[in-house]
Amino acid sequence: MPIATVNPATGETLKTFDAFGAEEIERRLVRAATAFTLHRTTGFDRRAELLNRAADLLDQDQQDIARTMTTEMGKPIVAARAEAAKCAKAMRWYAENARQLLADEHPSAADVTDSGASWASVRYRPLGVVLAVMPWNFPLWQVVRFAAPALMAGNVGLLKHASNVPQTALYIEDLFRRAGFPDGCFQTLLVGSGAIEGILRDRRVAAATLTGSEPAGRSVAAVAGDEVKRTVLELGGSDPFVVMPSADIERATRTAVTARVQNNGQSCIAAKRFIVHSDVYDAFCERFTAGMRELTVGDPMRESTDVGPLASEQGRTDLEELVDDALRLGATAQCGAQRPEKQDKGWFYEPTVLTGVTDAMRIHREEAFGPVATVYRVSDLDEAVALANDSPFGLSSNVWTRDDGEVERFVQDLEAGGVFINGMTASHPALPFGGVKRSGYGRELSGQGIREFCNVTTVWHGADPGDNR
Repeated sequence: MPIATVNPATGETLKTFDAFGAEEIERRLVRAATAFTLHRTTGFDRRAELLNRAADLLDQDQQDIARTMTTEMGKPIVAARAEAAKCAKAMRWYAENARQLLADEHPSAADVTDSGASWASVRYRPLGVVLAVMPWNFPLWQVVRFAAPALMAGNVGLLKHASNVPQTALYIEDLFRRAGFPDGCFQTLLVGSGAIEGILRDRRVAAATLTGSEPAGRSVAAVAGDEVKRTVLELGGSDPFVVMPSADIERATRTAVTARVQNNGQSCIAAKRFIVHSDVYDAFCERFTAGMRELTVGDPMRESTDVGPLASEQGRTDLEELVDDALRLGATAQCGAQRPEKQDKGWFYEPTVLTGVTDAMRIHREEAFGPVATVYRVSDLDEAVALANDSPFGLSSNVWTRDDGEVERFVQDLEAGGVFINGMTASHPALPFGGVKRSGYGRELSGQGIREFCNVTTVWHGADPGDNR
């Protein structure tokens, strides 16, 4: 895939970039390794000062970087501005909280004595150079939620971004440079996917994090495993959105529309499978379908647009194939299931609701990465749990109920990295984020996320008869 900015609303190639050669990659690896020797010794106050400065610059740049993101991958401009604002907020959160999250831990006095020590502690030390392989769908947020904790922990980053968002990738490197981080602390690598293995195997790279497809995750995990290097993987998702009889149906349906079409439906944590109790199925389906029909599809630069184009022509083709397969095998399209008639350019697809989906259809098992929802009818809680778990993915989940007993049952039994009750799945810097099953492993954000790329070091000091501490 060429490294290029191609406007998905028009299909026009706006700018192309040459991939880095071996010499440039080597220069950047040297720069990263050198930067780590300096950055690891800085204190939290200095790191926080730099990260807060980056947040301030990002706020100043919000409109420009939002337009860049929309141009490169098609998200509505309103959502792009919100993404930039969220990134600045996350930077400030880690600047404020990293010291406490990585504070030394001290075992109890009794346990220290029992270990034969005069004192002991657990210290979190940075690992080194971390390679981040990031996707195009949230081209700023996906990177910042890695970069902010990594830099605050004393690590340095190398970014291999998706090839269709090169200008966003270069902006991020420049942002941290302008904020005053030491040269080489965060660098973008304009390389194709074929260069990842060599970079990951380099002795100067300590670990990797990837957000992307399952095949990409398997590839990176295999190389990292062979090199015995730590990885965090956030892969696909096909999140269930379960609606029980006690739910506030009006609020649930409004949220369901947003949850499915956020980012033009191209989000791993978007609700994709809507599992509705038969008592409220008809009411939910009618309102949900109406809400999807009412969405405005069009130019993502317009403030009034709800759903822009898919990020690539291939992405739209893949989505069409899933929908066509379902329709051929008996599913019913309540709305959508086609390209908009008024859009003769760009990679647009109408918001779609499918009912009558069965496990014989590809869309039942595969992730639909676009504004396509599948709605299922279930008769009770047991059937809802079984259907929700009938997926190779386990990223997050949504449950709508006002019954405390049902809440506890869903939290206990849903196979997912998150269970969001009466609300839409979202990521927040204070909450750990990640999945189970084929949605990956490890966690981003919160204390769990910042510690993923730390050397958890046991410090033990032998007992000394003359030690009066």
